[in-house]
Amino acid sequence: MLNIIIGLLLIATFIGLVVYVMKGGDIMIGFLVMTILWIIIGGIPINQAANEIIADPAMKYGSTIMVIVFGSWFGRVLVDTGIAGDISKQAIKISYRYPILAAIFVCLITAFIFTSAYGVGAVIAIAVILLPILESLGLKKNVAVSAFVMSIGAPMYVNIVIVKQIQLFFPKVVYGPKYLTFGFSAMAVQLVVVILFILLHAKSIHKNEDQSLEKEKEGTKKVNKLTYILPILPVLVNILFKWEPIPGLLLAIILALLLTGKFNHGYKAMLDFVNTTIKKSISDISTLIVMLMFLAMFSAVAVKVTGRFNDVLTAIIPQDPWVLALTIGILSPLALFRGPLMVWGAGSATAAVLAATGFFNQYFAFAMIIIPSVSMAVSACITQSWNLWAVQETKLPVKTFLKTGVPFGWITCILNAILAVLMFK
Repeated sequence: MLNIIIGLLLIATFIGLVVYVMKGGDIMIGFLVMTILWIIIGGIPINQAANEIIADPAMKYGSTIMVIVFGSWFGRVLVDTGIAGDISKQAIKISYRYPILAAIFVCLITAFIFTSAYGVGAVIAIAVILLPILESLGLKKNVAVSAFVMSIGAPMYVNIVIVKQIQLFFPKVVYGPKYLTFGFSAMAVQLVVVILFILLHAKSIHKNEDQSLEKEKEGTKKVNKLTYILPILPVLVNILFKWEPIPGLLLAIILALLLTGKFNHGYKAMLDFVNTTIKKSISDISTLIVMLMFLAMFSAVAVKVTGRFNDVLTAIIPQDPWVLALTIGILSPLALFRGPLMVWGAGSATAAVLAATGFFNQYFAFAMIIIPSVSMAVSACITQSWNLWAVQETKLPVKTFLKTGVPFGWITCILNAILAVLMFK
């Protein structure tokens, strides 16, 4: 009985966070307050909370923060050397006559890259060039950001990094033809939704065609065309040579400086440029770093208190595949803010309970967990690190981001839940 009461209190405070953020509240403060509340409600001893929830997550997240720092620096170098502007100009020059098709093409290319690439560093390296292109094609800022992050989310159904993590709950699921048939189908469904999302905003894109023409006429720095490969170089060296993100980003930065002639103007000029870009890049992400630290703490406490949800979840899980699929689809917004349908948050309890019940074959149960986690949480939630970076980078209000992307993530969850029943029941 106590666990049920505590579980309901945790759910109530989670709903409170959602309402707070949807009303425009500061999400950084929201994460901090939620972490403290869940420590108290979950009855976690003070020493354990201090070490395992506050200290350890922040320390362990340091490596990710360094990837973000180098990714931000690389993005600043791309902008300040003129590489990003020149690529955008070429993209507009080639595609302004067909901006809608060009926008769809950019999203499909993004999805292709992230079938194997993963991580905030890779996302930043691609985003710093593709987001400006999407906006230059006429997409409004909120549409460009949501289309881009949903295009990253779609291939996570087949990305081995994601699949391996969830396999811990469902060991009988094999990363092979049986699962990949569903994975690529679910990815295709989400990409179709992304395309429809862009087409629904086609009117505003057409209105901005003249603006695109004007942008083409604006002067930009001309750079060596070899630099056009640099935005995806960190991803390529990761795929080809299994490099970690930081060496790839550093190599790309050095090549950007070399190919744009920054080494030709003397040591002092080069050093001044490097220092300026570093200072700008750190300033760009200073708030983001603290916010991600609080997010890491919130994720840690969510994992600690998941057992409190077990009694509640066991009592409400339906045993009919169609009922469960439709329930997961309809309730998929509960994956937002590391909620009870987000496997990397409080949803780890849902995954554990669903696996333990034995009501369904593991492939179907796996699908019921990955669908809201990928199509809602990864693709439309502000707690996903690269979504948070994109929102911060473009200065898009969190409320606007959620209102733009969540409805389409919701539709995708429902469609893929139905697909899972048809393939795995």
